[in-house]
Amino acid sequence: MTAFADVLQNIIFHGRQGQDLYNRIFVVSAYAGVTNWLLENKKTGAPGVYHRISQHQEFRSALQEVAAKLQELNKTYAPLGLDLAVADAFIEERINQAQTYLESLTNVLASGYVNSANILQAAREILASIGEAHSAFNSVNILQNRGVGATLIDLSGFDDAQPLTIDERIKQAFAGIDFANTICIATGYTKGTEGIMREFDRGYSEVTFSKIAVAVKPQEAIIHKEYHLCSADPMLVGVDQCHPVCFTNYDVADQLADVGMEAIHPKASKPLEINAIDLRIKNTFDPEHPGTLITRDFVAEQKHVEVITGTDKVVMIDIYDPLMVGTAGFDLHLMQAFYDLDVSYIFKATSANSISLLIWQKDLKPALVEDLEARYEKVTIENSAMVCLIGSNIDQPGLLAKAAGALAEAGINIRSAGFALRKVNIQFIIAREDYKPAIIALNKAMG
Repeated sequence: MTAFADVLQNIIFHGRQGQDLYNRIFVVSAYAGVTNWLLENKKTGAPGVYHRISQHQEFRSALQEVAAKLQELNKTYAPLGLDLAVADAFIEERINQAQTYLESLTNVLASGYVNSANILQAAREILASIGEAHSAFNSVNILQNRGVGATLIDLSGFDDAQPLTIDERIKQAFAGIDFANTICIATGYTKGTEGIMREFDRGYSEVTFSKIAVAVKPQEAIIHKEYHLCSADPMLVGVDQCHPVCFTNYDVADQLADVGMEAIHPKASKPLEINAIDLRIKNTFDPEHPGTLITRDFVAEQKHVEVITGTDKVVMIDIYDPLMVGTAGFDLHLMQAFYDLDVSYIFKATSANSISLLIWQKDLKPALVEDLEARYEKVTIENSAMVCLIGSNIDQPGLLAKAAGALAEAGINIRSAGFALRKVNIQFIIAREDYKPAIIALNKAMG
């Protein structure tokens, strides 16, 4: 959204004019960095306005600082047609309205009579909604000032107290819209009684996108990103050593999401998959390329690896206990420890007396380690990396040997490996320092 000039040229107006501009809904996120100012920096954890509220600190000045930043940001879109006076007035009103709500919440919080978790969650919802409302309003204003029929679908619910679920609010918002004569710009945030951030936190824009698609049943749902969904990371293997995937299925998309390479949030993809709505991933800066089409039933005609990917932000936890062998349900109690602390694993391997689990580095909580060490004879934790061969049709003789051989030739030791019966994802666990060389070696061998 920050590169809105490119969005206009490469998405909204690309190859279209007149009535052909319409019959489309755009779900927008906040401009880059805005949600970080409001909540916290997603990558570094640097605090935003929400931190002040959660720590019972004065937050009004920080919120007004964000308002000033948003109005400063508005100036960069004036050359595209944004009416600065109107846009500044909108964000000033929205911030002031949010401040009133937040003051009420903090007063209730200070009383000590309510569940603080619920109050703080409500504060996150209010703050998060501001970013999407800001970018959506600006987008509509720019389009209208260019003579294009555009309609703001503000799903943040700031002006009503209706106890609607997310699905109900979306259905109500789009009822009666004359799609043939307007472009709808919808906020990525949707207010609902269940709280969209409780389950999805910062991934809520794609959830709104998915739920709108299910509600209106489009010909196709399209996500525009800053890059193609590629066969390997071009930053690791080189732009000339990889290519757009072009076609794949939702199962493969889930495998990618499981290692952090999200084509779409898995909880957002499920409704699309269940309702047989095709999803296309396009590169905003390569508008002529059709992108990658993700469907429910696609299987590549020829057996091949579609994507080589992985992550170096994981740790391997190995639990050894001589009482494990032959004990029914031994790992049930192990899994309970992970469940109690809301820790999910992305790889699991077993032997007679040990179970190895791969989890995200960020989920390695001291409480988890203490619990495991109290229960089992020996717990070993190692910084690790995972590399994966993923595809809709990769079940071919010799693939495992070929991949293992490529890693061996590169001097990379495989610490563990595995794949499920469906064989859509072959996984290798390696040392963290071997991650980049492993991706390059596998990409070269599979090319």
